[in-house]
Amino acid sequence: MALYEHVFLARQDLSQAQVDALAEGSAKIVEEHNGKVVRTETWGLKQLAYKIAKNRKAHFVMLSLDAPGDVVAELERQSSINEDIIRFLTIRVDEHEDGPSVMMRKSDRGGRGRRDRDGEEG
Repeated sequence: MALYEHVFLARQDLSQAQVDALAEGSAKIVEEHNGKVVRTETWGLKQLAYKIAKNRKAHFVMLSLDAPGDVVAELERQSSINEDIIRFLTIRVDEHEDGPSVMMRKSDRGGRGRRDRDGEEG
């Protein structure tokens, strides 16, 4: 089976419990079709760069999957039907990251200023 990362954006007016239910529903779709959800990460409510379907913010959720391609096609079909999901993206990866994803580690970088190409703060 192939390895995938599926990220979806849920509407800003949903509660955290509803977002968790969407993630569980996606995991259920994968498991019903002989796939496996390796990890689920909720990245929280984040500001969008531009409005999507009248939403300025969205709940971000990532699922790490070990599943055949037809499972991903079904998951994407269900995601496109669901009105609470405003965007989704599924990519195939060579291997899953150990530990938290980059988005979860983002806050661990510290509060230092930006660095330019030469490595100097500015």
